[in-house]
Amino acid sequence: MSVLVFIETEDGKIKKSSREAISYGAALGDVTALALGTVNADELATAGQNGASKVLHVADERLNAGLIQPYAAAIAAAASEAGADVIVTAKSSLADAVVGRVSMKLGASLVSNVVSLPDTSNGFQVKRSIYTGKAFANVNMTTDKKVLAIKKNAVEIKEDGGAASVEAFSVSLDDSLFGTKITSTEKAEGDVLLPEADIVVSGGRGLKGPENWGIIEDLAKTLGAATGCSKPVSDMDWRPHHEHVGQTGVKVSPTLYVAVGISGAIQHLAGVNSSKYIVVINKDEEAPFFKAADYGIVGDAFEVLPKLNEALKAAQ
Repeated sequence: MSVLVFIETEDGKIKKSSREAISYGAALGDVTALALGTVNADELATAGQNGASKVLHVADERLNAGLIQPYAAAIAAAASEAGADVIVTAKSSLADAVVGRVSMKLGASLVSNVVSLPDTSNGFQVKRSIYTGKAFANVNMTTDKKVLAIKKNAVEIKEDGGAASVEAFSVSLDDSLFGTKITSTEKAEGDVLLPEADIVVSGGRGLKGPENWGIIEDLAKTLGAATGCSKPVSDMDWRPHHEHVGQTGVKVSPTLYVAVGISGAIQHLAGVNSSKYIVVINKDEEAPFFKAADYGIVGDAFEVLPKLNEALKAAQ
């Protein structure tokens, strides 16, 4: 099976979620990856570690802006060039807008939020997460070409491959595809960003004020985690809005989610229930979040977190 994987990059580096997509594709067949815009060839060659045999690079500076229409055109052209049966990408805000157009151009079926490898014993059936992670759906894909958007943190990254060959790929992109102009971009800041994080430490109103957030940040630093917060915390401007985790904020699916002083309203749970493990720390033993937790600690965050942090440091 021939597979094309679309690579997303940030600050000149391949995103972790794209490495997951490459690893997923490598389990299906021979992977050709596609990178768009200005990226160092040495960095692209590292896609081979994750299972790509070759990387096609469209080094058109106009693609640095991440515009939807030219991206879709380039991906469709690369899929045709590679003779790809399956096009794979990580699910992201950019990919969500692009893959629908790609599927239309190729006459392909599309499934997003894919969480596991397809069952090919009787056709081509994929499992996807639905209802904000509360349930799964098995979808049969019957078209010759298929587009899969893989849910973040759903795939273990393969790291035992060699270097991929990097080839320049030329695509004719009409100026009309660049009719949209991005006038400004505001990026979330932090050592580890929420959408890419494997571990997230979040705080709620139980922290009592922004001046107490140091214990959250200290624990996150020890764990190599991103920091998040509940909606009331961001509404009160204790923390920036890009850290708001929940149904109306950032939806996360880390391996570990640590909730500190968060009661567990349904809107917050909707944004975190795809986490593999949930740890809840709250002094209220009746807090609803404990019902969703894999592990829980009933106690005062101001006493528990410093002790937990010191224990983790000692174990490293």
